[in-house]
This record gives sequence, structure tokens and C-alpha cells, in this order.
Amino acid sequence: MPSQADLPLKGVRVIDCSRVLAGPYATMVLGDMGADVIKVERPGSGDDTRAWGPPFAAGESAYYLSINRNKRSITLNLKSEEGKSILRKLVADADVLVENFKAGDFDRMGIGYEALRKINPGLVYCSITGYGASGPYASKPGYDFMLQAEGGIMSITGPADGEPYKVGVAIVDVTAGLYAANAIQAALRYKEQTGKGQKVEVSLFESQIAWLINVASAYLVSGEQPKRYGNAHPNIVPYETFPTADGYIAAGAGNNAQFARFCRVLGLEDLADDPRFKTNADRVKNRHLLIPLLRERFRTRSSREWISALEAAQIPCAPINTLDRVFAHPQTRAREMLVEVEHPTIGRLKMVGLPYKLSGTPLGIYRHPPLLGEHTDEVLGELGYSSAEIEDLRSKGVV
Repeated sequence: MPSQADLPLKGVRVIDCSRVLAGPYATMVLGDMGADVIKVERPGSGDDTRAWGPPFAAGESAYYLSINRNKRSITLNLKSEEGKSILRKLVADADVLVENFKAGDFDRMGIGYEALRKINPGLVYCSITGYGASGPYASKPGYDFMLQAEGGIMSITGPADGEPYKVGVAIVDVTAGLYAANAIQAALRYKEQTGKGQKVEVSLFESQIAWLINVASAYLVSGEQPKRYGNAHPNIVPYETFPTADGYIAAGAGNNAQFARFCRVLGLEDLADDPRFKTNADRVKNRHLLIPLLRERFRTRSSREWISALEAAQIPCAPINTLDRVFAHPQTRAREMLVEVEHPTIGRLKMVGLPYKLSGTPLGIYRHPPLLGEHTDEVLGELGYSSAEIEDLRSKGVV
């Protein structure tokens, strides 16, 4: 387990007033990098995701556990004046504050960016909202599923002749969190150079539009509405799932040389020279003719046989693994993407590992996902509160 003192963001203090997914994901990334993340939660109930289950482990929801490693938790009633006073004391010595309440909520509470920058001009204040701080939808709350619908990704996801599909995880929240973590680190770099903080704004709506990438570009260039292709690719053929004798595999050919080898593996060599399929543009145009021929051949052998033959010919392919196979995968184990962490009530907690590897400052999980308010006394003590004062605050429901 690494020491927090050896990590690249050591000395950076983050006050995390966010909840659910986008904000906590962003602060988890910063915590992974070594920042001291203080998670501010409501007394009694905490982050909404603590109740999002089953499954639970010793009362802790799997959802909450997935996005709150490498943090400390305190409880704080931000609706009380004493709670706001404590937050201001935290901010005075902090580098970053992250919140994902509705646009303007923190301003109305007197703890928005303009108020807090007077206490700490170097503060990097990150606001994550559904639709951004301006525009006609600024006051509208954001939910991942609704943003997948409104931001366009569902219009291009799903079978060609079926209903639109959402992505199987809350991908808008996750990517908004990644954008936020990236932007915060850029603002910290600017602060390091100038001493000045700033406000960072990230919205779910803008994040979703941003990662439409080539599909958005194709629409903007051509003016044509993109279609749904199920598991197929709009611009590369073949590049999709194929049914085998015992299931499905993913396979594709990204260039003409690969397509020729692809056809040889399938015993359909003549297709590589067929003028209808000779170039990728030809194959895209005539996919309705080519794909049925390929699918018919794939059904004649098992998934394992096809994967073995395609890999031998250096053709992109993969089994469609269930999660038991993912976490038993030799590459998963080799790259430490399944780790175990000691937890005070759960014991040995299995968690997804860190996807970023740094050679000079190796990262890891140095703090378990905290229990609700686990570090309240510790953090308030650091602010100078005595044990008696902390107990008084607790009796009044401030913490």
C-alpha cells in the first residue's frame, strides 16, 4: 500500500461537498493521486448512494464503496449556520472545493464561489451541474439516464430496428467526473504558477455532447442524422458481434489487409476479391450483403475456436466476457485491477483497482471507503475544536 505522502497531489486538500456519482468520482481520482479529500456528508444519512442497494456489505452499499476510496468522511449540516461556519474554516486552508448541487444552490446558502473566494482567493471551486450555470436549462436538475437521452447518445445506441438503449453504466456521470478531475488539476497548475484560484464549471449535458466525438463530427460535416447500428460500426465493416455455435464474439477488420486475412480464416477467400467488398467503403455500402455471409459461417464453430483462429491471424477479436470472467482474466490480475482492501466493518473488501499507473509515484488505495462521519472528530480536531466542543456540535445536530 503506498504512502499518501509519496503521491503527486500530496499536500492538496479537497473539500468534497458532492454526492452520488459525478462529483465523488472526480474527488476519488484526486484522492487516488494523493490529495487529502474530506468528504462532507449529511448527518444521519450521508451520501445518497449509501442507501443504493442491495447489494450491501456490512451495511455499506456496493455503489457507495465503488467511488469513495482514498477519502475521509465528516458529517456536517450545511443548512445550519454553525455548519456553514465549519465549512468556511475548512475552505480557508483548502485548495479545492467540489459541489454538485443544482446551479446556484450554494450561492443562495452563502457558501458559493464568490463568498468563499473572499476567504481563500486561491480556492479552485468546481461546480458540477446538470446543464451548466447559464442558459434556459440552468435550473434543471441532471440525471444520467435523462442526459443520455437528451444529449444524443441514446439516439445512436441500440439495434437498428429496436428501441434506443442507454449505456449499461452511468457513463455521463463518470465522464463528467473525469472531465472535472482533469480541469481541477489544470486549475491547480495555474494556481501554482500565479497563486490565483478560479471557478471550474462542468455539466453533464456538455460532457455528454463532448464525447460524441466522431459521430458528432460526422453529423456536423454531412448534416445527416446518424443511425443506430446495434453492435456494428457506422464507418468500418466488418466490425461487430457475430453469433457462434455456442454464443457470440466480437471481431472486426480495420483495413483491407486485415479483411483478406479475416476471409481466409473463415474459409471465404473469394470475398476479399469480390468487387462489392474490395475496399472498406465498398463493404460499408454493401454491409447488407456481406454480413449475412459472415454470420452464417461464424455459426459453424464455437467461440473459443474462432477466437483462437482469428488471434493466430492477428485479427482484432474478443470474447464477450461476463464479470466473473473479467475478474478472473489473467490480464486483470497482472495489472492489479482486482485488489483487496482492509475495511473496519467488512474485513477484506474486494475493489476495482486503479486504471492509471505512474512509474515514479506508484498509486494505490491507502484509505478504505470511509464509514459515515468516520473522521469527523479527527478533522474538527485539526481545525482546533476541543472534544467538548465537538460533542456540543453533535448534540445540536451540526455534525
